[in-house]
Amino acid sequence: MRIKAFLFPMAIAATLFSCKNEPAKAEEETTKKEMVVKDVHTNAVPEKAVVTHLNWDAKVDFDAKKISATATWDIKTSEGANEIIFDTYGLKIQNVAVDGQPAEYKLGSFNEHLGKALTINLTEGAKQVSITYETGDSARALQWLDAEQTAGKKLPFMFTQSQAILARTWVPTQDSPGIRFTYDAKVEVPSSMIALMSAENPKERNESGVYTFKMPQPIPSYLLALAVGDVQFEAISNRTGVYAEASLLDTSAYEFADLETMVLAAEGLYGPYAWGQYDIIVLPPSFPFGGMENPRLTFATPTILAGDRSLVALVAHELAHSWSGNLVTNATWDDFWLNEGFTVYFEHRIMEVVYGKEYSEMLASLTRAELFEAAESMMEETPNDTKLKLELAGRNPDDGVTSIPYNKGYFFLRLIEEEVGREKFDAFLKNYFEENKFKVMTTEQFIEYLKANLLSEDQYKNLKLNQWIYETGIPDNIPTVESDRFAKVDSARNNFMANGSLPAKEVTAEWSTHEWLHFINTLPAEITKEQLSKLDKAYGFTKSGNSEVSAAWFQPTIKAGYTAVYPKVESFLTSVGRRKFLTPTYKALIDSGKKDMALNIYKKARPNYHAVSRETLDKLLGYEHS
Repeated sequence: MRIKAFLFPMAIAATLFSCKNEPAKAEEETTKKEMVVKDVHTNAVPEKAVVTHLNWDAKVDFDAKKISATATWDIKTSEGANEIIFDTYGLKIQNVAVDGQPAEYKLGSFNEHLGKALTINLTEGAKQVSITYETGDSARALQWLDAEQTAGKKLPFMFTQSQAILARTWVPTQDSPGIRFTYDAKVEVPSSMIALMSAENPKERNESGVYTFKMPQPIPSYLLALAVGDVQFEAISNRTGVYAEASLLDTSAYEFADLETMVLAAEGLYGPYAWGQYDIIVLPPSFPFGGMENPRLTFATPTILAGDRSLVALVAHELAHSWSGNLVTNATWDDFWLNEGFTVYFEHRIMEVVYGKEYSEMLASLTRAELFEAAESMMEETPNDTKLKLELAGRNPDDGVTSIPYNKGYFFLRLIEEEVGREKFDAFLKNYFEENKFKVMTTEQFIEYLKANLLSEDQYKNLKLNQWIYETGIPDNIPTVESDRFAKVDSARNNFMANGSLPAKEVTAEWSTHEWLHFINTLPAEITKEQLSKLDKAYGFTKSGNSEVSAAWFQPTIKAGYTAVYPKVESFLTSVGRRKFLTPTYKALIDSGKKDMALNIYKKARPNYHAVSRETLDKLLGYEHS
């Protein structure tokens, strides 16, 4: 068996670059391209031995807060391969077998970011490896919640967050976005709960507490997901629905009522949805992100339940990942923008179809403002992280999860759309997803594909696309965004700052969350406590139940020393775990000389945060956990 036959998980398949008239030459060139793709965040050596399918047999123990499991991997090996290497982090390996027979193995030295390499000796022609193990206390992907931390307050809850390289903390795996595999699983949980995975899922709880799963489409490790809790399901259409705790189910179903409409809009743009079912699970508030695009089952934060469907752009974003990211995946975490930039672009296009151009341009305006704000602050300390092509060797790839890959990536693609026209760009993207589905992509391979299928060399150079990808900051040819709705908000804000006149109720009655966010985010730095108090009395920002509005409101009020907001800041930080909200709020407290206050709140709140949030905030606050 030739090595090339199973190198494809780490690179684009040969057909992408093949030339019909010169197949031998194309194959040779493609092999060279494949060989240079190296993921520095995995110990695996897939060109020698690579996984293809996982059978996972597990038991979830809430009392001990651990998972006991056997991971049985089907593998492919190159000629002469005598070992296979897996990624692990804190796992307690109990025994290993190769083709059903006990096998020798060793764990390598510990690396802060990568964990330990698990090297297993292989017999000639080995087809299967089984690893029996338990998760350890350092399983950073797992969030164990007590009953009091859930909406129902009766039963505990557990969920995973595998992105970027945390799958190795609960499954021994080849933890690279460039290595894809199918999987099936059997999971035993307490009979009072239901288990759900990024796979074909049950719709209701059974008496045995044993659930089986199947994921027939190949996925990378970071899309492995498991949630266990007391949740129920409500269908929205014959292929979409929502899981949530009973007290949140009706609210969630209302909020996501347009889910099927969004799927249809996405399919109309870029081709059929390839994953069968599309469901959302609303997790407890400690979930560290807005959403996670686990195939077939998006994990979502309850902070998007605004009551008016105003925050469902997040749903459009996670749905868009079903094409950009899940279907065509970044080969390494340095290429993260290929997932997220495409997804923000796709998200805005879905929102335009469902809610109109005026609405999507309002979102694009917020995206642009957020991009400039992030780039300005990052240019001081981490300028290289403002490049699209990241440089994450020797670092935690989670360091690359900033707004830059998302928003700079979006405007990179919007710039190309404006150059070639939407019709031509849509055709290009549709073909891109179809030709490369269930494959991976590097930045350099995308550039080659872009030049071969859409842009001439002159167009590529004139658009300064290398500057966009490989240089720091924001290029001067970034597309402009015009939002009539925000222009009205700007006028109302300017009037208030000039003469203290509040926006008329008949005007603000038509404002969405996004207009209020723009109003708050553009309040001038010199705004006084008295002016903030006047706004607060009129619009009740401090008492708002909308998490986006609250997090935005904290910025000017903390800076100005508006003490009326402090109790809400503390209750917010101790009840919400979404890192997007936590980081700027704690930073505002630090910058305003309230670090002691921030630390006191953090000590109370930290146990409720996911490890992903704790790592970021420990560093921000200089907190050392004993």
